[in-house]
Amino acid sequence: MAIEKHLKLTGISNISWKDAITKTILEASKTIDYISSIAVLEQTAKIDGNKIIEYYSTIDLCFIIDESRE
Repeated sequence: MAIEKHLKLTGISNISWKDAITKTILEASKTIDYISSIAVLEQTAKIDGNKIIEYYSTIDLCFIIDESRE
């Protein structure tokens, strides 16, 4: 039986929402094995004047628990 675990993570980028998502997945994959999917929960931004200066993407990251791991 496969067991999935979900983590809610927020990534930040000064380029785009897509870049924030990509950076979050890349960073999470350094310490989490078996990442299987993500769902984008929210996208927000920080504005200075009339320009977006930071993009925030909150994701639900799903990974499979390794049942053979002790």
